[in-house]
Amino acid sequence: MSDLKPSPRRTTKPKSSPAVPAKAVAKAVRLRSPKPVDRATMIEIFRRLKEANPEPKGELDYTNPYTLLVAVALSAQATDVGVNKATRQLFRVADTPQKMLALGEEGLRQHIRTLNFFNTKAKNVIAMSKRLVEEFGGKVPNSVEILETLPGVGRKTASVVVNIAYGDPRIAVDTHIFRVANRLPLVITKTPLETQVALEKLIPKEYLLHAHHWLILHGRYICKARKPECWRCPVNDLCRYPDKTIP
Repeated sequence: MSDLKPSPRRTTKPKSSPAVPAKAVAKAVRLRSPKPVDRATMIEIFRRLKEANPEPKGELDYTNPYTLLVAVALSAQATDVGVNKATRQLFRVADTPQKMLALGEEGLRQHIRTLNFFNTKAKNVIAMSKRLVEEFGGKVPNSVEILETLPGVGRKTASVVVNIAYGDPRIAVDTHIFRVANRLPLVITKTPLETQVALEKLIPKEYLLHAHHWLILHGRYICKARKPECWRCPVNDLCRYPDKTIP
């Protein structure tokens, strides 16, 4: 009998698939996405949104351009309901930048302490109010570019203010508008700024002034993030979103 022992069996490690770069995955997803709707469909979408809500309004409470600016600035990382609760008493005592400065940062904090980041927001509102008094005579400028230079005011806040207070047809892109615009899709974009530029260029002029409110309200109450209520959507037959919830 041979003394030789059988050689151990060799096991071959299965070859792993090469990692797919994130950019390639993103590109593949974009290629599977539907193309944006054509102009005729876009017009019909906004015609129906207008028919369902002829005079759309924002849900933040305000009394003048200044209180609107403050309310929108406070709404970052907060709900409109929460902001309205905080500003109900605030705007009774401070509805101008001069009165806000008289109230002071500590006094303002007491009114908005229920909001996220209230310390930072109070500091910004006081600094913003000081700039308005010193450089603009207490008036809110009708300019996105100038408003963006104020403490705590970004492009979205500035766009909301000039749209509502001064009738400037701007699209202030938040998470709801970004979602709705890319689901329908009116546009296929990667960032809020890219979305704003594209929408302001493509939306027909007769609908542009109220488009911001139609899209944000549609996203907030119907085209929700996790489970869109497609069954009651007025434009569901025009929407190309592949994951509709219609039975």
